[in-house]
Amino acid sequence: MSSVNMHTLDGLPNIKHGDDLPELIYHQLVSNNQSLIDGDVLVVAQKVVSKAEGATCLLSDITPTADAIELANKVNKDPRKVAVILSESKRVVKVHKHPNANEGILITEHKLGHISANAAVDESNSDQADQLILLPKDPDASARHIADYLGDKFNCHIGVIISDTFGRPWRLGQTNVAIGVANVPAIIRMEGDVDAWGRPLAVTAPAFADEIAAASGLLMSKQGKCPVILFRGLRWQSDPFHSAQDLLRPTKEDLFA
Repeated sequence: MSSVNMHTLDGLPNIKHGDDLPELIYHQLVSNNQSLIDGDVLVVAQKVVSKAEGATCLLSDITPTADAIELANKVNKDPRKVAVILSESKRVVKVHKHPNANEGILITEHKLGHISANAAVDESNSDQADQLILLPKDPDASARHIADYLGDKFNCHIGVIISDTFGRPWRLGQTNVAIGVANVPAIIRMEGDVDAWGRPLAVTAPAFADEIAAASGLLMSKQGKCPVILFRGLRWQSDPFHSAQDLLRPTKEDLFA
């Protein structure tokens, strides 16, 4: 690759439960005089996927459990939100109350395996004041649905990445990561290849989908309402068996557990 182009898909409407997201993306591409070709990759923000699929809930509908209330008191969070976080999680990894912050932090392992703050339960870009947005039930399936639909419409083979914004251990700030992939590889295993000087590579494995997702964050701001980013010029080999789960480190390999 000597160059890669990135383009925003402007003008998408506010996505609501029941909207046909692939169809809306298609019509907006056509309206913007944009088309898709073989090898293109779309990064789609998790928020619009979750909204379309109804992966949301209202705080007013939640009755917190005793465990949620106890944990909420430790981190000064709404116990109803904590109840949702627990329902989305396999386990609580860390509970931390910042001495100089109003709210503490809950680090959990989501049911999908992602380690993140609050099980990725978030209020930003929600339609209502008391609405929480959750992760899609199956982000890989969501990505495949979008890729298949748009591939048929434009008669091409494309990749789709569903992205979300996570914090990172040992580093400040957040970055976009891949939580769902279709066609495009999540990770590229380079063991057995050689570097530019002919030295064998033993453990090199670029997180290809994460790298693309992170780059999308340059154009996909929370204020900009640009939930779809088109990449053109990437080189990748398709594999229908790739999954965002390929990016998750097995617990037995966690050196800090």
